[in-house]
Amino acid sequence: MRVEKGQVRAPEIGRVWLNSPPLSFRQLRGRVVLVDFWDYTCVNCIRTLPYIQAWHERYRDLGLTVIGVHTPEFTFAQYESNVERGVREFGLTYPIVIDSNFELWKAFANRFWPTKYLLDKDGYLRFGHFGEGGYAECETVIHELLHEVDPSLALPEIMPPVRAEDRAGSVCYRASPELYLGHRRGRIGNPDGFHEDQIADYTFSGELEENCFYASGQWASTAEYLEAAGAGEHRIVLKYSAAAVNLVMASPRGPACEVGVRQDGKPLRSDQATADICFRNRGGQQESFIVVQHARMYSLVDNHDFGDHVLELICPAGVAAFAFTFASCVDAQATPAAAVQR
Repeated sequence: MRVEKGQVRAPEIGRVWLNSPPLSFRQLRGRVVLVDFWDYTCVNCIRTLPYIQAWHERYRDLGLTVIGVHTPEFTFAQYESNVERGVREFGLTYPIVIDSNFELWKAFANRFWPTKYLLDKDGYLRFGHFGEGGYAECETVIHELLHEVDPSLALPEIMPPVRAEDRAGSVCYRASPELYLGHRRGRIGNPDGFHEDQIADYTFSGELEENCFYASGQWASTAEYLEAAGAGEHRIVLKYSAAAVNLVMASPRGPACEVGVRQDGKPLRSDQATADICFRNRGGQQESFIVVQHARMYSLVDNHDFGDHVLELICPAGVAAFAFTFASCVDAQATPAAAVQR
């Protein structure tokens, strides 16, 4: 989204900063500014971060200032300590402002995670992009705006894609939509639905349907998440269509807990494992599991190819599950009819 020069000027809001003393758009006049709205638990935001960090390193000495605006999707992401941990884990070094009260979000009339805005040397909005992708286009506009400041600048070539699925010719299928587990936005397939704001027993039987999840065992239902409660076995099951699955989880009652992960009735294979998956052999049986500690997004499975599967999580008491997200883009030589070219 390009904006004509001189139409919209950026607001002046922001109090708590990481990686930088407080900045203002007014003091940055004369520089090009990239504003990136993100949340450290959002998979689409996480996938844009390598590009944002690379642009910061490439162009900070050439007239670009990158500002990450962290606006939280979940309550726990409001806390500065959680955001600081996420910033460290992702290796981000550019200035980041904490927007836990949605001040900047509202001032920009923003609606999506992630969103990138580019401001010119006079502080006017010149470009916006919602969601993933558009990396070459965004960097091209960075070049244009930097040349408005200094036409003689020698700039590097547009950087190549950092992932195979970002390249031209990759394929994006129609994946299962994001799936929340809190009763405010969640879709549960159990016949009795959510037992809102209380601890209750959940059971289900019969065929699984897509675009919803199923719970068994005793769970506490809140507006934002579902938490395993009480003794006994707790399971979450869903039928999905995607190449990979992520889940935002936390362990609010203790330092850490283990969540078993099974796909299509079996433990994960090593080629399906993510960086978060652990393996062990117990009693001659292979187990795949994730150690849930800090509140963040955990990568559950990566099949490297699009397909239909059934995912099952075996959860101990105390684990809280917030939202599933699904990856749909894969590197491919041809585009099947069901796919959408990126």
